[in-house]
Amino acid sequence: MSGLTLALSKGRIFEETLPLLAAAGIVPAEDPETSRKLVLATSRPDVRIVIVRASDVPTYVERGAADLGVAGRDVLLEHGGANLYQPVDLGIARCRLMVAVPARFDYRLAVQQGARLRVATKYVRCAREHFAAKGVHVDLIKLYGSMELAPLVGLADAIVDLVSSGNTLKANHLEAVEEIMPISARLVVNQAALKLQRARLVPVIDAIAAAVPAARAKAA
Repeated sequence: MSGLTLALSKGRIFEETLPLLAAAGIVPAEDPETSRKLVLATSRPDVRIVIVRASDVPTYVERGAADLGVAGRDVLLEHGGANLYQPVDLGIARCRLMVAVPARFDYRLAVQQGARLRVATKYVRCAREHFAAKGVHVDLIKLYGSMELAPLVGLADAIVDLVSSGNTLKANHLEAVEEIMPISARLVVNQAALKLQRARLVPVIDAIAAAVPAARAKAA
């Protein structure tokens, strides 16, 4: 029987997942930030890690190229996580999906008056559902980076983006005016793999889940 493949993305999620993986006896053999390899061996010969783009994690897991992975709630909602088993909210990579506007823009008044807002975001699905539920008319502008620039050059009235410390917003004279949802990373599992490799997967899932409370306490 083949081993397990775990899909991870570089950056914050990878770093914050490491202590949880260690609890399951899984330690990457190399650092993806310094290694050019996209497939990393681990301390367990039956587990390997594949490094993929954050937005691709659900696709790799759903289609069976990976047995399990770690993805942000924002990615799962935007790129599809309905067909994935999501057994654990890992409580890592915490932030908030928020509406932000230039400091001079009266967002609440614009909403009350029924203005049609131009909103820049890469979270088109989440933004559309949020504003539709509020009855706010918007023109959504899909961007892939530098959301804060859009209002500064007149491309948009507002943005929908992830906010952690809020320092980037402040540096660009923007302010968060509405929270759409809290975001954290989830453990996701391929449902077919859970049946076929249950004896291997379940202990890994349980070990990671058991390590979550300690990781949350440390982050608090």
